[in-house]
Amino acid sequence: MPETSKERSGPLTDLRVIELGQLVAGPFCGQMFADMGADVIKVEPPAQGDPLREWGRDGFPLWWSVCARGKRCITLNLRTEEGQGLLKQLVAEADFLIENFRPGTLEKWGLGYEELKKVNPALIMIRVSGYGQTGPYSSRPGYASVGEAMGGVRYLMGEPDRKPSRAGISLGDSLAGLFSAFGALAALHHREKTGEGQMIDTSIYESVLAFMEGLVPEYQFEGYTRERSGSVLPSIAPSNIYDGSDGMVIIAANQPTVFARLCKAIGQPALKDDPRFKTHAGRGENMAELDAIINDWTSSRTIDEIETAMVEAAVPVGKVFRASDMLEYPHYKARKSLVEVPSERWPGILQQNIVPRLTGTPGKIRWAGPDRLGQHTADVLTELLELTPEQVEKLKQSGIV
Repeated sequence: MPETSKERSGPLTDLRVIELGQLVAGPFCGQMFADMGADVIKVEPPAQGDPLREWGRDGFPLWWSVCARGKRCITLNLRTEEGQGLLKQLVAEADFLIENFRPGTLEKWGLGYEELKKVNPALIMIRVSGYGQTGPYSSRPGYASVGEAMGGVRYLMGEPDRKPSRAGISLGDSLAGLFSAFGALAALHHREKTGEGQMIDTSIYESVLAFMEGLVPEYQFEGYTRERSGSVLPSIAPSNIYDGSDGMVIIAANQPTVFARLCKAIGQPALKDDPRFKTHAGRGENMAELDAIINDWTSSRTIDEIETAMVEAAVPVGKVFRASDMLEYPHYKARKSLVEVPSERWPGILQQNIVPRLTGTPGKIRWAGPDRLGQHTADVLTELLELTPEQVEKLKQSGIV
């Protein structure tokens, strides 16, 4: 059975978070708070719940177990006056509120920041949306895929001879959740000095834009537009994916000294003085030829053989991992990168461990996402709002919780 809320550990055990978000961006922010010990109370609509509960292969909605891990989940109908009143009572006992509705939705329900700070002036309200709370696009619905396109990363992903690809994960959502958590802790630091809460406005497209390196100034001052380049970076060689006889590896040896060590490791020490590859610019211009030489060497060797040779030569190398590779890999095991998480529905489930690691106050994953909708409703309402079990049952029968 899951641990009780009193057994939380980590640097944020004295903080409480109310999470109204659904799907990925807001809940990922909440997941990070829960991992670090905060009491995260996830609010879902009665009878419906977060759609992420149903995402996954048929019969295996496993993503939910990661995104909702460590959270207490309650139901509350925010479209009703009674539900709105109960949320305000919870907000009065909270440090943060996370939401990722379309801008204007909470205001329509009388739950905007201006209303909630009347209840709790110290509240830090984290608002995640596709385009932000202001600007001409603010009222538009915005999923991560659209934010990734507007932020610039989609144009750069994939092969140059076809339409842009995607990462295969909800990259924009996760980045927005990450930046939101960072902003929340910055706002907490300010509150510790002044007592003042504030609102955090995170947009998905700007979260993507924030990690686009020199994309904009390169165009502004050089007129240079980055294009899709597949698995390589233009003019950076060798640094690519190469075939082994039993998988694929990344070899990165684009610095002169590292390249020299690579040439020796593959039995061609004279290659470093080849006019085509002697300079950084030359290696970039002749990337295809250089990659073919390296791939010819790697393709007849196993991943273990390639890694052994590269490590001995001090050349950066790494296997291209799939989930099956991660389960038994020595480094994963040594660092406990995957940990078994308590779960009623998925006994023995492995999940990615907490990042980053704190040496003094490490966080802890206490349980996988609660399976039953409203699993902690009675506990939270009786504990925090001091309602009686009879009052909670009455709210349940009326569809408020």
